[in-house]
Amino acid sequence: MLDLSKKKGLVVGVANERSIAAGCARSFHRAGADLALTYLNDNARPFVEPVAKSVEASIFEPLNMEAEGALERVFERMETTWGRLDFVLHSIAYCPEGDLNGRIVDCSRDGFARAMDVSVHSFIRMARLAEPLMTSGGSLLTVSYYGAEKVIDHYNVMGPVKAALEATVKYVAADLGPRGIRANAFSPGPVHTRAASSIDHFDEIIDEAAKRAPSRRLVTIEDVGAMAAFLVSDEARAVAGNIAYIDGGYHVMS
Repeated sequence: MLDLSKKKGLVVGVANERSIAAGCARSFHRAGADLALTYLNDNARPFVEPVAKSVEASIFEPLNMEAEGALERVFERMETTWGRLDFVLHSIAYCPEGDLNGRIVDCSRDGFARAMDVSVHSFIRMARLAEPLMTSGGSLLTVSYYGAEKVIDHYNVMGPVKAALEATVKYVAADLGPRGIRANAFSPGPVHTRAASSIDHFDEIIDEAAKRAPSRRLVTIEDVGAMAAFLVSDEARAVAGNIAYIDGGYHVMS
């Protein structure tokens, strides 16, 4: 088993016990990591708190990425409590529903800007705040999807947004690599989560993935969590700027 027993990690993006970030948090916890978890607001807290308790999170803080100063307060809490940080999981994305489920050519300027800010620029902001706390190096991890590389029906504007996120990961890896800080993304196959349920015709995307993946099965949040734990561990010390597919091989099919 991977050993994360001496590591402190921040997990952002748990919506409920079935979210990708929850699966990752449980894998981090099983490997011994000390965790900080965040929740969006008071309405979200009852769904996230059971996950925080199950992983014995030392820090549990609200975080609305669009609220001024909210992210800085989370990092101040970690600095006060831990004095350092070893890894970050960024598992958040957002697009207004009207823009998400329409044609990309009809996406509004404001909707596109919000999607890029919450889904991409937030990763940059987290990297900037994490850098001074990662005094002995560290790992920054975010979540992408195959729609960043190929056109996936009904994924719409989130395709370009995830493509921007993947490019950002590579540039962050280049910026922070000399300080021993690695940046990577993982790209799971479709998973039934609350966020995914907002995508039109998501059941069709799920069915297509299960039929076409060489493994002939869907991935689980446990599959994703296992890869995430590896990527933040010292065993992955030579992995940086990488997009790791966890999709049963779906991405290799034409």
